[in-house]
Amino acid sequence: MKGCQRNNYLNSTPMEFSVTKSNGSLVPPSGPTPSTVLDLSRIDRVPVLRCNARTLHVFEAMGAPGAAISRIREALSKALVPYYPLAGRLTQLNPLELQVECSAQGVWFVEASATCTLQSVGYFDDITSIPFDNLLPHHPPENQGIDPLVLMQVTEFEGDGFVMGLTFCHTICDGLGAAQFLNAIGELARGVQHLKVSPVWQRDFLRQPQTVSLPPPPSMVLPDYELEQVNIDIPLDHINRMKQNFAGHCSSFEIVAAILWKNRTQAIGVGSDGRMMKLVFFANCRQLVDPPLPQGFYGNCFFPVTISASSDALAQLPTIEVVRMIQEAKARLPREFADWVSNEEGGKKEDPFAPPLGYTTLFISEWGRLGFNQVDYGTGPPLHVVPVQGSSIIPAAIVGSLPRPSKGIRLMTWCVQKHHIQPLLHAVTIQL
Repeated sequence: MKGCQRNNYLNSTPMEFSVTKSNGSLVPPSGPTPSTVLDLSRIDRVPVLRCNARTLHVFEAMGAPGAAISRIREALSKALVPYYPLAGRLTQLNPLELQVECSAQGVWFVEASATCTLQSVGYFDDITSIPFDNLLPHHPPENQGIDPLVLMQVTEFEGDGFVMGLTFCHTICDGLGAAQFLNAIGELARGVQHLKVSPVWQRDFLRQPQTVSLPPPPSMVLPDYELEQVNIDIPLDHINRMKQNFAGHCSSFEIVAAILWKNRTQAIGVGSDGRMMKLVFFANCRQLVDPPLPQGFYGNCFFPVTISASSDALAQLPTIEVVRMIQEAKARLPREFADWVSNEEGGKKEDPFAPPLGYTTLFISEWGRLGFNQVDYGTGPPLHVVPVQGSSIIPAAIVGSLPRPSKGIRLMTWCVQKHHIQPLLHAVTIQL
């Protein structure tokens, strides 16, 4: 496999161990915060962001039993003073007036303990068999009427580490913003008195459209593809060799995205039928705003970049040409973003934030630069960060980092049905 390693998805069963959870409680800000209502940005209000993003963060032990839970809980409470909107609740008067009521009600926090060591479960390196429900926070009971923007669970294992399970309302933060908040908690947990980066709300950076006249989306029921997870690990030295093969004129993300898109097209058997294939990735636009958004902004500011090609053309293109297609799409980003911003009706007739869904559209995200891998609560950065599959019907992939201490890329995918996994793995690993 030319230096690549693939994680076995076959016969993967959830790891068996017991987790005891507390009932959960709200962690409010540790000090007084403004009582106000804040507007959200035009991007925050995009309907597809009305969802929760979920992740697991695996860390080495912090000290005596209970130390990780108490230290993180205390630091969370302190962080919610400058990040006070995250302790509030969403409120909506109409589709154009989604706001945050800064009520200081707090973040939902669950304490938990596991009946095994992290070492005994391989530090969750095999993410295809993780019992996510055990490690992610449960929601408050519906009869309590609590709908927090952030939910957190800290699960301590027997002596050698802990896992933070995080559920974040995507309407409030993008990946960069969520990582910024976690880094702030980490600084406070380590005893830092003043945060390195002060949070900036500034959700008025784009003019809100006055009217919305987009046609309603067509009603369609997507089949449940039952997409299977499979991961491909690429060591750092192999990534460097790939860059040299392409004369060093491309990024790791561009290479991996091109290889996956091209070979997935062939693997699912549409390489010669002329069907239109789409690749969608998400670009940070903080520097494209006029003036650029300041360091510390933690809202949503990204734009989906969409590339289309016929399946037969894509199958025949050399990988370097697919890389160039991705680079050309990146070069078009400033113009496309500016066009969307200047349109009073919220964009083109085809909403860029709602690209066509289906088995012929692949979504891919880069996580290596978000900042999750730098979070430190006092025992060093995480061993690794695990994204949780958002949907079984949307083909997706994440370009992340290999678990420490290894260096390289872990390509995590939920992009094919079970009978297409072996053709995909065969094609991708040969090329990588």
